[in-house]
Amino acid sequence: MPEQTEVRLPDGVRLHVEVAGAADAGVTVILLHGWTLDGRSWHRQLAALDEVLGASVRLVAYDARGHGRSSCMPLPTATLAQLGDDLAAVLDAVAPTGRVVLVGHSMGGMTIMEYAHRHPDHFAARAAGLAFVSTTAEGHTHTVYGLSPRIARLIRLAETTGAGVLARCGAWRPPRALLRALRPSIRWLLFGDRCDPTDIRLVTSAVARASLRSIGGFRASIGAQHRLETLAALAHLPAVALVGDKDRLTPPPCAESIAAALPATELTVCPGAGHMLMMERPDEVNDALLAVLRQVLDPDGPGGPAGTTPGAPPAADRAPA
Repeated sequence: MPEQTEVRLPDGVRLHVEVAGAADAGVTVILLHGWTLDGRSWHRQLAALDEVLGASVRLVAYDARGHGRSSCMPLPTATLAQLGDDLAAVLDAVAPTGRVVLVGHSMGGMTIMEYAHRHPDHFAARAAGLAFVSTTAEGHTHTVYGLSPRIARLIRLAETTGAGVLARCGAWRPPRALLRALRPSIRWLLFGDRCDPTDIRLVTSAVARASLRSIGGFRASIGAQHRLETLAALAHLPAVALVGDKDRLTPPPCAESIAAALPATELTVCPGAGHMLMMERPDEVNDALLAVLRQVLDPDGPGGPAGTTPGAPPAADRAPA
């Protein structure tokens, strides 16, 4: 069973953190969830990585500020910049030494980019591999919800207005009865052709735990972020990017631009899948994460070019994810 702990941040926010594996493991994997979700999003990846790699890795998943079992925060700190700072603080608290592989879904992927942008020396000293799942480095540039651009603009306007209202509602949580009524809309927005009933229940439960301040407060920062230049400086790291071709929030052009900024990145597009890839396509996500981890753990092995070390440019060939 994972160890449950808490990281208290300088502004008083308390983050709920779950850690599995030995403190002296060769690599620590940090899994960062998406907007309105929580660390439970990664339950299939946590189980698979533990089963395959065992004591070789330490696994850390935490709930972002205002999400899950973490405490709410002052509204001005509901930004991606703050989440990047929080990631640096979590690393210092629970994995102060050793190499780390950073895995981010949606807002979690954007958090990794913000951490690299705001703490470049810290990042360079720690990061050994990257995985970007259903995320973007370009804000809402490519987000049209699978609809016509005109309708998408109207939805974005309504969403932005609504987010401003929710952000002022503080630590209140969405009413569960309302979320049950909205479950078909959540299913349409977040999932592709297939959706396991247990997955939609987990997602609905996660949204019910997110404070209204976090649901509304992070929206402006998420829509405005642009970090392709930051990514371009990370091209020496083993990395993967995955996206579903039915993703309405971060469609394939989002992952394609990440892969273009990181030319050695293995890009995987999952047919029929939506935004919740780690639930919809766990095998593909698990395989991609294992491909990165094998390169980090054994750079001289078949999964990585001979002589590769963290911080050194790899050869052009890369094992498929």
